[in-house]
Amino acid sequence: MNIRATATDLTAEMLAIGVRARDAARALREAGDATKTRALTEAARAIRAARDVILAANAKDLEAAKASGMTAALMDRLALNDARIEAMAKGVEDVAGQADPNGRELARWTRPNGLDIARVATPIGVIGIIYESRPNVTADAGAIALKAGNVAILRGGSDSVHSATAIHAAMVQGLKAAELPEAAIQYVKNTDRAAVGLMLEGLGGNVDLIIPRGGKGLTGRVMREARVPVLAHLEGICHVYVHDKAGLEMARKVVMNAKMRRTSICGAAETLLLDAKILKSHGLPILEDLARAGCEIRGDEAVRAIFPAAKAATDEDWKTEYLDAIIAVKMVAGVEEAIQHIETHGSHHTDSIITEDAAAAEIFLNALDSAIVLWNASTQFADGGEFGMGAEIGIGTGKLHARGPVGVEQLTTFKYVVRGTGQIRP
Repeated sequence: MNIRATATDLTAEMLAIGVRARDAARALREAGDATKTRALTEAARAIRAARDVILAANAKDLEAAKASGMTAALMDRLALNDARIEAMAKGVEDVAGQADPNGRELARWTRPNGLDIARVATPIGVIGIIYESRPNVTADAGAIALKAGNVAILRGGSDSVHSATAIHAAMVQGLKAAELPEAAIQYVKNTDRAAVGLMLEGLGGNVDLIIPRGGKGLTGRVMREARVPVLAHLEGICHVYVHDKAGLEMARKVVMNAKMRRTSICGAAETLLLDAKILKSHGLPILEDLARAGCEIRGDEAVRAIFPAAKAATDEDWKTEYLDAIIAVKMVAGVEEAIQHIETHGSHHTDSIITEDAAAAEIFLNALDSAIVLWNASTQFADGGEFGMGAEIGIGTGKLHARGPVGVEQLTTFKYVVRGTGQIRP
């Protein structure tokens, strides 16, 4: 088959997905919460029942990834096991148990002429979700979109195609059990990069929103090429600042968790800022903890003076999302310098201060323009499940529509419902 014919076939395939999605959108708008809840409950059951099938599919993806030279950090994002499959199913159940976000009356008022005006939450419509590596996003994204009354068009990376296909099959079983259209959650199996381009163009006007979830390369492409609105975060350059009034044991515990619990997630700390006043008393034991745990440390001159094993940090390190056991470490002269560094080099994702000084904490929390700011807590809490939202699609770092964990409520918009008694405009 020639290239032109292949491209034509792919375009037809993708446009058909868009048409099916738009047709399914009305059915979801009209579906009651009990129906959507049943679909997700049955999907969770199907995921558990398909554990062996999903693990076998994941083994194929891992084998191919290893052969291609994928890094250990990315392999971790791709890998599934019994615990992660159970967490996936539990996440779908948690979403199912949430209140229906649609139909909520966000505001209501009456005009002097008697018109009754209400702002009411409604589904966005058709959402295209493009992601890499993590196959669990197939269940998370599908569940959240469905609960919010939206149709999902899912396009995972080629490295997770077998795993995602198996998970998607379980989600479809849930839709069938609840007698909802199978097109309510569609998975694009075609691994041609051109399929992503067609989604970014909107599939003939049928896509209302694109959400990318992946690395800087994917998100950058989506933000450059999309012809429909995008909800995204570009990268997670997360910071932990250890203030001069920090308790040593708390600081050691929080920094270790923020960096090393899972280095491959977007909420992992990538830069550690140490206050000059506690550089040796707190900084040295914290750095020793990290090194013992296998973390590579890249420090500025002050940090290397107390910890000579650290590599010299470059300007590039302050703006790098490693997603690996590497951390950049810098000395700062107080909370204002810490804030200035984060605002200059951060990505407005998640940043934490460790201190027993409430006034310093409030300055930090109020001054930073990050989607998530924490006091005495690990950056790895940047997660919809940890916020009580069940699963999440990602962390929004933009200024419009949604910031922080993107869960069910964040995937709604609103309309105005106006009730009158025959009013006409003079």
